[in-house]
Amino acid sequence: MDKFAIQADWIDGMAFETEVNGHKLVIDANESVGGKNRGPRPKPLMLVALAGCTGMDVISILKKMREDVKKFRVGVEALQTDEHPKHYSEMKIVYEFWGTNLNKDNINKAITLSQEKYCGVSATYKKAMELSYEVVIHEE
Repeated sequence: MDKFAIQADWIDGMAFETEVNGHKLVIDANESVGGKNRGPRPKPLMLVALAGCTGMDVISILKKMREDVKKFRVGVEALQTDEHPKHYSEMKIVYEFWGTNLNKDNINKAITLSQEKYCGVSATYKKAMELSYEVVIHEE
């Protein structure tokens, strides 16, 4: 089993700086809670992680299938609880594809493979919340 670790160094106020894969990232809070809005909040980065993980899987699989995807977008919508600790209770992934004569079966297969076999972020989140998805294909 591989082990991974990061460190987040406090800058000041509510801001922390971390390094991920050689890239520096500042996370901060908004001004109403003592931050200076110098970077994203931690929780929305969970949505970014999911979009990136499944998006990379899907586009990689579709390239191997020789699908001519002209444009691809992955959106993630989340519902957050009202009471503390506020957390995401469900997430929905919206996969949007643009292209000509895209094979819907191949697209669905790529998404299924990502969701059921390859995306570790999806696998982790499914243990904590409801995870669903929608597919939108725009013919050019």
